[in-house]
Amino acid sequence: MKTALITGVAGFIGYHTAKRWLDEGWQVIGLDSFSAYYDPKLKRDRVALLAEYPNYTEVEGHVETPGLLMSLFETYKPSHVVHLAAQAGVRYSIEAPRTYLDSNIAGTFELLEAARAHPGAHLLLASTSSAYGANEKMPYAETDKADHQMSFYAATKKATEAMAHSYAHLYELPVTMFRFFTVYGPWGRPDMALFKFVKAMLNGEAIDVYNNGEMRRDFTFIDDLVEAVWRLADARPTAVSLGDFDSLSPVAPFRIVNIGKAKPDALGDFIAQIEQTLGLEARKNMMPMQAGDVPATWSDTRLLDALTGYKCTTGLDSGIPKFVDWYRSYYDV
Repeated sequence: MKTALITGVAGFIGYHTAKRWLDEGWQVIGLDSFSAYYDPKLKRDRVALLAEYPNYTEVEGHVETPGLLMSLFETYKPSHVVHLAAQAGVRYSIEAPRTYLDSNIAGTFELLEAARAHPGAHLLLASTSSAYGANEKMPYAETDKADHQMSFYAATKKATEAMAHSYAHLYELPVTMFRFFTVYGPWGRPDMALFKFVKAMLNGEAIDVYNNGEMRRDFTFIDDLVEAVWRLADARPTAVSLGDFDSLSPVAPFRIVNIGKAKPDALGDFIAQIEQTLGLEARKNMMPMQAGDVPATWSDTRLLDALTGYKCTTGLDSGIPKFVDWYRSYYDV
């Protein structure tokens, strides 16, 4: 039985990723700290579903704890590592930047050191579309220069890309970095727009609409993202470039891959679909742009397509109702 180590397993993306790999018959070692950034009960309930699989092993702890990841590599010898553990959120990185330093920077360092000591695993590391920062050229391509991050969260994720590249070069570690674009779906995070909007509207409360609604996002449904990650697991970076759109490093087995729908939606259309699904009209608080945020995101996914033949295609008219169905069931609304 093949073994994968998945960090951040109790998170939104971590849970769905682990479930897919367990369904494929893999042994999954899931690591999570169950932090209180949002309700830990939601995280515990996700993991309770994973615990029903006999091929799942849970480990509770912080990725930044010295030696913890080293011991997991020594014990389980994973062939693949999906590193999703991180402190997320643009706004919270202004309020509590040290948590990002500890989890994102120190945590990734511990992972890279463990992989260096026990080479062989394909390292699949999560980054973010926020790494593109102030870039105005769209769609965002992995080969674009990205040096002007707009939040400390984005800065820490961009730093992990640089750290991983250096280890890939020095120690020949195969690394694939994912830049995720606005992921949503069942079991989603309470700090994300869809969750907040649905909760507020069902409670008869107004929703906060930033930048006066002049926002566009490359909304990516969770099932599409999980499928893309699964297919990229076997696409280890090699010395063969796929073309001028390939982010493959010239000096290391390292590649960055966008995972998005490649078709941004207007925030107004996003809200309209929620209204249609709930049968309710949203009351809107029109707000200025949040510090550290960007008005639009749009992924160039030619590289994902070339590596896997897969395209993320789920539209809001399909994805949002699936989230609402889950929300109503989970919260008995």
